[in-house]
Amino acid sequence: MNEQELYGGGFGVVVISAPALSAAASDAVQQAGGRVLRTIAWTSVADEIGQQAGRPLLLVDTHGAEPDAMEIALARIDAVATALDLPIVVSLGTAEIDLVAAMLLGPRVAMLCDASQTELVAALAVAGASNSAASLLHAHFREGESERLRRLNAEVARIAEALARLSVQEEESRRGGVGDRHQSFHATPARAQPGDAELVRRMIRARRLRDGFFGSGLFEEPAWDMLLDLYAASLEGTRVSVSSLCIAAAVAPTTALRWIGKMTEAGLFARQPDPVDRRRAFMMLTPYALDGMRGYLDAIRRLGTL
Repeated sequence: MNEQELYGGGFGVVVISAPALSAAASDAVQQAGGRVLRTIAWTSVADEIGQQAGRPLLLVDTHGAEPDAMEIALARIDAVATALDLPIVVSLGTAEIDLVAAMLLGPRVAMLCDASQTELVAALAVAGASNSAASLLHAHFREGESERLRRLNAEVARIAEALARLSVQEEESRRGGVGDRHQSFHATPARAQPGDAELVRRMIRARRLRDGFFGSGLFEEPAWDMLLDLYAASLEGTRVSVSSLCIAAAVAPTTALRWIGKMTEAGLFARQPDPVDRRRAFMMLTPYALDGMRGYLDAIRRLGTL
């Protein structure tokens, strides 16, 4: 039985919100083409979450919720969503960024900060369509489409073989092939230099300086702005909360949160729980990202641009 058969048309949504806001949340679900399966108050999450069959979409609205109730409920939501592979759309305010990100930050979660009704409806429609497609795919596999699975495995094997050949070619090139004719900026591992933290901070200030001359919104590059901010913090030995990183991104909070999710999924950012406050998490660069930033600064030094 696929998702539409199970839910009687549309995609199924479980709404978690304060009772006073459940009607507005349900209206957004209906406008997006979904069907509300259940509305759960924050105080009832522990008892009621995860009782639906299939893979419903979770709509979590944090407005009007008590922080203590949210902390307990979000941990339960994360556990159930992880176990059942459920997608989540979160509508939150700026004040809740750190608490929600500490619990729910991940590739299956879309976080909308201070979103309009139109933005919420659009996010639900996208998440619902993706979830329905994934559920149909799961159903096809359960129905035993062995030939499709065989072709998929063959394609994966072909890609793996091609990557292996490219790896061998790259190694041969590094040992004396054509690649040696070009200067390599990765011959030796780069190390942080004295003054790098101040240098990165100057780079950040220079990027913000452009807005004063040309207006904001023309030079948005949140991924790079966040990389610079986290690298400077790493050099300075300080920690950066999710809300602070959103500010450093110099874009709307929803856009920043989306990029934080992408960078985390790409293996560049990592979430580090606050050891003294469960309601907050810090973001940090992974070892891979740190190596990349050190290498980048070393490379531009060699080019003479610093």
